Amino acid sequence: MTLFPIRACTRCCARRGACGLAPKAGSLSYRGDAASKPPSTDSSCPVTKAASSLAALGILPTHMTRHAHRAATPSPRRRLTAREMEAQAAAAQAVAPAPLLPAGEAMAMLARRGFRPEVGRPDLPFARDLDGEAAERLGELLGHYSFRLFLRGAIQRRGDFAPGEATRYLSAAQEKALADALVEMGILVRTPRARYRFLRRATSFGPTLEWYVARELHRRLGCDVATGVKFRAPGLGGDLDVVAAVEGKLIYLELKSSPPKHLTQGEVAAFFARVRRLRPDVAIFAMDTALRLSDRVLPLLASALAPAAAAPWRIERDLWALMPHVYAVSAKSDLVANVCRVVAEGLLALGPPPQ
Repeated sequence: MTLFPIRACTRCCARRGACGLAPKAGSLSYRGDAASKPPSTDSSCPVTKAASSLAALGILPTHMTRHAHRAATPSPRRRLTAREMEAQAAAAQAVAPAPLLPAGEAMAMLARRGFRPEVGRPDLPFARDLDGEAAERLGELLGHYSFRLFLRGAIQRRGDFAPGEATRYLSAAQEKALADALVEMGILVRTPRARYRFLRRATSFGPTLEWYVARELHRRLGCDVATGVKFRAPGLGGDLDVVAAVEGKLIYLELKSSPPKHLTQGEVAAFFARVRRLRPDVAIFAMDTALRLSDRVLPLLASALAPAAAAPWRIERDLWALMPHVYAVSAKSDLVANVCRVVAEGLLALGPPPQ
């Protein structure tokens, strides 16, 4: 019968004495005290038990059983030498080139923060590159809260509509005048029975609101802007509605076009999660509503703050500071003017305190 060599085990034998390797009594290294006496072989080791059984059957010599449990653990892997590590690194394939920095300072600031930003496909009822007189006229109309109510309702119709069907806050005559203006801009077309439909379908009014606010920030404050940005932060969903860069500072806007009653705690929590991950210089939660934020929106925002945080404080009218550099505004009086006001508040707060 062929016997195979058995190597040492360290799994169940914490001390060398358990393997019979400790100094024996009478040797020069044996002190004779209790601490230095060699312990007995670990009888609980399954390898030792198997070896003892083989010894009892006469298959394995008795003197080999005390070293049998050494075979449970393989020898440690040899470490590479410095020369081998250098040769291995030199033989590796070339690293892929880094992606180009996105166009625009706002997108570049996201890339510098370690994100891979990408502008999503726009969901607009008009061409994204709309410019010239048509863009000026549309921007002027979007500055009116009544027009935003009409356009939001018309988009939600999901098909053609007649004047008076888009919103309950305007008369049929008012809606017809606004629809005719959109026909002149090439956004709507007339259909039979005095109805209208969009040439380009959009599923939500939100991207149109983002387009308008971003355009105004560029026009009024000279910001570099981007809308509908996917910044691909691990564990965070949703897009960045509007990001803007000005004076080397990053501004993040969350825009809500739905009525306040539709705002959920999950949307509020997602906003603060993006703020914590993005770390913008100024963050703004903007609701496109003429209703008071203090009735529903502000309590939801305040509930997401830390228990020890100060209560939100009013800057003016319906403009609120939730914490340093984080603000909430409504559309009361003028949505974009309110946004610009808290941008100024946030930029001033970044400077040294007044003497």
